[in-house]
Amino acid sequence: MDNWLYLLAAGCILASVFAVLRSRRQIKSTMERLEAMVDAAMKGSLNEISYDETRLSRLESMLSHYLAANEMSAKNLAAEKDKINTLISDISHQTKTPISNLLLYSELLKEETLPEEAMKSAALIHTQAEKLRFLITSLVKLSRLETGIITVNPTEGMLADLLHALYEQYKPAAEEKGLKLTVCDSGKLRGVFDKKWTLEAVGNVVDNAIKYTDEGSVTISVNAYELFVAVTVSDTGRGIRESEQGAVFGRFYRSADVSGEKGVGIGLFLSRSIVQAEGGYMKLRSEPGKGTAMSVYLPAASKNLSNL
Repeated sequence: MDNWLYLLAAGCILASVFAVLRSRRQIKSTMERLEAMVDAAMKGSLNEISYDETRLSRLESMLSHYLAANEMSAKNLAAEKDKINTLISDISHQTKTPISNLLLYSELLKEETLPEEAMKSAALIHTQAEKLRFLITSLVKLSRLETGIITVNPTEGMLADLLHALYEQYKPAAEEKGLKLTVCDSGKLRGVFDKKWTLEAVGNVVDNAIKYTDEGSVTISVNAYELFVAVTVSDTGRGIRESEQGAVFGRFYRSADVSGEKGVGIGLFLSRSIVQAEGGYMKLRSEPGKGTAMSVYLPAASKNLSNL
C-alpha cells in the first residue's frame, strides 16, 4: 500500500513539474511573440495578417490592434508636420521679397519731409515689417530643427568666445537704451555646444533682457557644475510674475504685461528647442519689479571636471 502511495506521490510531482515546465514554455513563447510584435511596430513593419490570432491570447490580439493604431497615428502626425513645414517654407519664400520692399520703402519714407502723423505711420510700418520678418525666419528655423533638416553639432569650446560674441552683438542695443551690459570673466571654462546655434539661443535671452529693462544693467555670467556649465543672463528689469514663469517658454506666449512691446513670443521657445537639442536645459528666477535671471545649462566639457 505504501509503495502505491509513493508511486502516486512521485507521479503527482512529475506531473506538476511537467505542468510547470509546459506553462513556462507557453509563457516564454507568448512573450517572444509579443516582443516580436513590439519590435516590428518600432521598425514600422507591423503586419497583423502575419499573426495567427486563433492561437494567441486576447491580450496579444488587443496589443496588435493598439500598435497598429499607434503606427497609423504616428504616420498621420508625421505627414501633417511635413505639410506644415512645407507651408512655412513656401510662406517664407513667397513673402521674402514683399517684406524686404516694405522695409525699404518705409526707410525711404522716413527720409522724406512728411507730417508728424505720416512719419509715425512710416515708423509703424517698418516696425511691423521687422516683426513679420523675424516671425517667419524663426518659424523656418524651428521647423527645420524639428524635422532634422538643420541639426546642431555640439563640440567642446571656450565659453569666453561665446560671451565675447554676445557682448559685441548686443552692446549697441544696450547702449541705445542707456543700459550697462557686463560680461563676467569665464576663465578657461569649456562647454559642449554648437557656437552658431547657442549664440542664437542665448542671444534671444539677452535680447529679451535688454528689451524688458528700462534702466540699470544686464549681466552675463558663467557658473560651472559637475555635469553642466550655466550661462546666466541677469537683468534689473520688470521681472516675470510667478504664475507666468512656466509659460514664457511656450510657443507664441506673450504676457499681458508686455503686449505693447516688440516681439512675437517665439524667441524663448526657439532657444529652449536649440538648448535641448544640445543636451542642455533652461531655468529662470524672477521677481516682479526686481529683475530676472535666466540660465542656459550646457553640457560641461570633460576638462572642467579636474578643476572642480
